[in-house]
Parts: sequence; C-alpha cells; structure tokens
Amino acid sequence: MSSRVIVALDFAEAESANAFTRLVSPDSCKLKIGKELFTAEGPGLVESLVRRGFDVFLDLKFHDIPTTVARACAVAARLGVWMLNVHALGGGAMVQAAREALGNAGDRPLLVAVTILTSMTDNDLQEIGMAPDAAQSVVRLAGLAHAHGADGVVCSAHEAGALRERFGDGFLRVTPGIRLAGNAADDQRRVMTPARAMRSGSSYLVVGRPVTKADDPAAVLRRIEKELLGSGEEH
Repeated sequence: MSSRVIVALDFAEAESANAFTRLVSPDSCKLKIGKELFTAEGPGLVESLVRRGFDVFLDLKFHDIPTTVARACAVAARLGVWMLNVHALGGGAMVQAAREALGNAGDRPLLVAVTILTSMTDNDLQEIGMAPDAAQSVVRLAGLAHAHGADGVVCSAHEAGALRERFGDGFLRVTPGIRLAGNAADDQRRVMTPARAMRSGSSYLVVGRPVTKADDPAAVLRRIEKELLGSGEEH
C-alpha cells in the first residue's frame, strides 16, 4: 500500500537529509525536497533518492512565464520525480504549459498547483491586494488549476473537503500544515492532525518537523499510519 504521508526534508544539506532517509523506508513515506535543500545540493540528491526507491515531490513552486515554467518542468521530469508543483497564481496558460511539458506517459510526474500558502491568513491576503478570504481564494485558484490540466492542488486541509466535493476525489489535495496532537503549529497557521485532515478531504499529508526532528522517525510514521487506519482512512 502506498503511503499518503509526504515527509518534508527541511534540511540545509545532503548529509542531514541522507542521515534521516536511512531511518525510514520508501514504503513508510514519500519525500519532499524544497528550495533550501535543492539549492544546496541540486538535482543529484533528487536522483539519488529516486534510485533508492523513494517517491520524490519536488517542491520548487515554479512561477514564471509559461515557456520558462514548461522548460523547468520538463527538466524536473527527467529527474524521475513523482510529483512537482507550480503556483496557480501564475495563471491558466502557465499551468497548462507546465502540464503539457510533462507529456502523457503513465509514469509522468503528477502536477499540483499551489493555491494559498498555509502560512497566510486573511489579513495577509488583504495586504497583497487579494480578497481577504483564504477559502474563497483557494477554491477559485483550484478551479483554474483543474480547468488547465493540473492533477491537483496544494492547499490547507481546511479547504480540502470543499475541493473534493467540487472537483471530485480524483483531483488531488496535498495538504501541508499537518501536526500531531500536542505539537506546536510553528509558522504554519492553518494546521490539522493527520486523521482529521484525511477525514476533511486530504489526499496526501505533508509532515515535516514532527517526523524529521523525532528521536525515532520510523515510530512516528507508524503512529501516523495507525491513526489513519483507526480513523477509517485506509490506503
């Protein structure tokens, strides 16, 4: 059974990331590589993890003119990543160009579009000139992504249920801001526990520090798996 947990490798260099990945298995989680680690180590680390059997979500949030984003997505696909993302705020033409660049092979990477960052509140949206309602903005941007061929979106678990109802279960909802019961929210503001997130409509859960900073990451992943099974969210 494929894990629904994506562990965010929020490390500054490969040594720490590789030390962590030796403590977990490709069956227990997928891995997310973001801007800091990718900038430090480049594509070599991505390819290494793919060779070891991990599904890698390349979280670089491409946002540029359509041609530039399409070319970047095509290069990312050659790394063997399982999933990559763009910013829905780049517009429909950009999302469509990214999707077309990935082709139609059965093993192509999944393309998800970032809607509203889970660190942003309604006040933050108002500050940048958007309607001060995160939920409405997420639905609008998800609709744009869906219409232009994306496989799903990155969103808060708080919006996942509405998106599942509107666009169907096949349109993926990848949700950061997942915290275990008792953990602090850190800089994520719209957060939720694993079981509640799945019940709310999440397809995949992005978990970072609660796993990567744990003394026994494998045990934490087993705890999450048990929580999901106990909530009826079997894989």
